[in-house]
Amino acid sequence: MGLLRRHRPHRAAGLRRADRADHAADVAHLEQFAGSRAGVEAYLEPPTNVTPDTVVLVATTGEWTRRRVPSAKAARDLAGRLSIPVYDVAATGYPRRMREWTARRKAAGDTGVPTTRDVG
Repeated sequence: MGLLRRHRPHRAAGLRRADRADHAADVAHLEQFAGSRAGVEAYLEPPTNVTPDTVVLVATTGEWTRRRVPSAKAARDLAGRLSIPVYDVAATGYPRRMREWTARRKAAGDTGVPTTRDVG
C-alpha cells in the first residue's frame, strides 16, 4: 500500500514545496489578469492524461490566459474571491470571443513564443 500512496496526485493541501511556489505564482498571475481586464470569466478545464486541472480566464476582449490549479474546487474558490463567473468548459465550450482573439493574433503572426529579438 505504501508504494501506491507515493504516486497519488498532489492536491492543494498536500502540494510539495516547489508545487506550492508554482501555485502561488499561478494564482498571482490569475489575480493580476482578472484585476486588470474587464468582464473576465473563468472556464474550468478537466484534467487529462497529460495535464492537471486548469482554469482559463477570458476577458471581454477575448484575451485569455490559462494556468494549472490544484482542483476544480480551488478554481471555483478563486473565481469566488475574484467575483467572476465560472463555467465548466466541457458543458459550455469556449466563448467565441476567445477563439476570435486567438485567430487575430495568429493572423498577425503572433505565436506567443518569444524570439531572441524579444528576449535580448
